[in-house]
Amino acid sequence: MKLELRGITKRFGSFVANDHISLTVEPGEIHALLGENGAGKSTLMNVLYGLYRAEEGDILLDGKEQRFAGPGDAMNAGIGMVHQHFMLIPVFTVAENVMLGHEKTTFGGRLDLASARKTVLDISSRFGFHVDPDALVEDLPVGVQQRVEIIKALSRDAKVLVFDEPTAVLTPQETDELIVIMKQLREAGTSIVFITHKLREVREVADRITIIRLGKVVGEALPTASNKELASLMVGRAVELTVEKDPARVGEAALIVDNLSVVDIHGQIVVNKVSFEVHSGEILAIAGVQGNGQTELTEALLGLQERVTGTITLDGTPLTGLSVRKVLDAGVGFVPEDRQEDGLVAEFTIAENLMLDRSTRAPFVRAGSLQLASLAEFAEKKIVEFDIRAQGITTNVGRLSGGNQQKVVLARELSRDLRLFVAAQPTRGLDVGSIEFVHTRIVATRDAGTPVIVVSTELDEVVALADRIAVMYRGGIVGIVPGDTPREVLGLMMAGASLAEATGDAAVRTA
Repeated sequence: MKLELRGITKRFGSFVANDHISLTVEPGEIHALLGENGAGKSTLMNVLYGLYRAEEGDILLDGKEQRFAGPGDAMNAGIGMVHQHFMLIPVFTVAENVMLGHEKTTFGGRLDLASARKTVLDISSRFGFHVDPDALVEDLPVGVQQRVEIIKALSRDAKVLVFDEPTAVLTPQETDELIVIMKQLREAGTSIVFITHKLREVREVADRITIIRLGKVVGEALPTASNKELASLMVGRAVELTVEKDPARVGEAALIVDNLSVVDIHGQIVVNKVSFEVHSGEILAIAGVQGNGQTELTEALLGLQERVTGTITLDGTPLTGLSVRKVLDAGVGFVPEDRQEDGLVAEFTIAENLMLDRSTRAPFVRAGSLQLASLAEFAEKKIVEFDIRAQGITTNVGRLSGGNQQKVVLARELSRDLRLFVAAQPTRGLDVGSIEFVHTRIVATRDAGTPVIVVSTELDEVVALADRIAVMYRGGIVGIVPGDTPREVLGLMMAGASLAEATGDAAVRTA
């Protein structure tokens, strides 16, 4: 099916999110929509899917003009959408989720689950998805949940599939699997709109690329375009794709973690006798495939885990067993891996989110009264300093793009007097411009003498930022190595090989 968007314009008050955008997606084509967070990509696709109504412009499918009053109309016309945040009911089975909204009943009036199961199995077999129709969605890995979303769309005979930032929540391995799936869908004749800001993925899978900046189409490119060419079109300026940093000026050990273990609610050891130090003025990156204990380790450092043994000390002060409030008061800044769930309150304004760590103390609160003038002055300053793109400090954080949400978290955490900064997956779901900004701030924090821990599943990010690298596998640290350790060695260690096994030399140096 051929999709044409002609002159789509969408406004929110005085803000123009889409400014006369036009593009064409040919049958059986993967067309990438590339741009920064907040560029207007998702808004455009929400117009296509019937979630928003454009003030101007036309949507055509195989040359026929369409008018969608809602997503139901779009689905009936052959358009499916796989959202960044999945639209699934966790306590329902796969089959129940697939039939939701399009329920069939048997002659006796019962839900025809057998038909839904068959649909799941047929589509799974066709594309090699290996999805159990009777599995509860809440028990499935994120990558498999995404396949359920794809099955939902295909079960409704979608001829055009929109993937909205589909890799933002995936591991590198799951991302590679998704790219294979997208190519299979293309070979089957499905037209795909691939919304993303990740250059490697675009160049690997797209047939054509349309670049959007500040709500306008600023160019088209083929996947043979270089990363620098695509990045400069996205951001509107030259972007430094490598992290520039001076050699670390390493001081004394500030954070000392000794024999730390964490047991989850099921009694499983998820962090197993981990020991390491972080010095002032250095970045220790913790690398590993998602699910090897990194999340639980950072939560233990912040006081978010209850079943913890071992010791954590910061500048000689014990942190083990302290509440989250007391850990933060001890000078620990924290960027959580899920900014929406754990880092922000979506219904609060930018200004209110910027004071969350200090909501009971001066300068924002005096004698039990909120000092609105002080908060407004602080928030205005941080919006400029951290390049937070919003209409103003009273904008709800939930309305910001992912990159701008992350900047709010960074502005809040880095505006305190820190003795330790912990950043978990700090650039997950961000575009190249926002990644450059976040990396610059992390390096600046290190250069100011603060010890920094960066937890990332992105090996490129680990190698770019780290002065030393601790590699985790199945809850333990298999080795701590210098920041310039070859990627091949790190990859083998992430798969469980010891440092000696990964290098083939028992006499290799360690950090």
